[in-house]
Amino acid sequence: MKAARFHGRGDIRIDEVPEPVVRPGTVKVEVEWCGICGTDLHEYLEGPIFAPPADAPHPLTGETVPITLGHEFAGVVAELGEGVTDLRVGDRVVVEPYIVCGRCDACTQGRYNVCQSLGFVGLSGMGGGFSQYVVAERRWIHPLGELGTDVGALVEPLAVAYHAVRLAGTRPDHTAVVFGAGPIGLVTTAALRAVGVEEVIVVEPADVRKEKASVAGAGAVLDPRSTDVTAEIMELTKGRGADVTFECAGVDAVLKTAIQSTRVGGTCVNVAIWGHEASVAMNDLVFREVNVLGSLAYADDHRPVIDLIARGKVDPHQFITGRIGLDDLVVGGFQELIENKESNVKILVQPR
Repeated sequence: MKAARFHGRGDIRIDEVPEPVVRPGTVKVEVEWCGICGTDLHEYLEGPIFAPPADAPHPLTGETVPITLGHEFAGVVAELGEGVTDLRVGDRVVVEPYIVCGRCDACTQGRYNVCQSLGFVGLSGMGGGFSQYVVAERRWIHPLGELGTDVGALVEPLAVAYHAVRLAGTRPDHTAVVFGAGPIGLVTTAALRAVGVEEVIVVEPADVRKEKASVAGAGAVLDPRSTDVTAEIMELTKGRGADVTFECAGVDAVLKTAIQSTRVGGTCVNVAIWGHEASVAMNDLVFREVNVLGSLAYADDHRPVIDLIARGKVDPHQFITGRIGLDDLVVGGFQELIENKESNVKILVQPR
């Protein structure tokens, strides 16, 4: 079968690879759609970051580059391994793309998203969604019911957002501010609205993204180029500040504004993956007892997200800005997202 494999920085090739073989307790999924994630772009432009280089195999998979990419994928069940009796061939499913040890302190706490040996299907080995078939353990397979598999490919990024919203203890009566309206900022905005938060403010300078933030559910969109963001948030919240803020940009100045816009005793959640060591003015935290919380990926969040989509609380179609075939992955996918990032959110790839 064909697979898009990362060989090194700026080097993704469509290769022929063997089909994966189903094993006891596993499920073979025929991938119908796989989204291109910002992490994939970072890998292409700056990697290897998550992909294990040739001299350092991943501790759980033992694999190194070339690695098949793609971790935001959904498809249909193609074959069931021995012992899997609660699924049927043809069921639409999404795969939670984890590779974890199951033994470390984080795993035994149920916080497997921060496993000390954490890896991802599509970044660390065990195949990936930019290929026709993937085999995964039954525990990572989530039925989609009547939902389409294009929608299913959006479950993963929405689970990232839902996890951050849940981890912060966000309530419907909270005022929330999302800093950055890139793909993660937009799905975070949508996740906040989906769980009932009515007052959501987004901070974003790019005109195209400001429009998308309104569609995602922002009640107000502030442009930091023309607005004193902290002062405006204080005005909108009657001088309190936001109950919870979400940093989705990975920029020092944005993090500082997010912390300063958070109310006394409130929580600032960092959702971004940083390309450099962040700078934080600790007195901004100390003098107002603001909590800063890191949020990584998801853990037990796929099922609630699927339910929110099924109940119409969030519409993933708004985030799909392109659909391409596997052979067009580099030019029509990666290059398009790099050169026109403001007008795109999620490009889906059909790997067959």
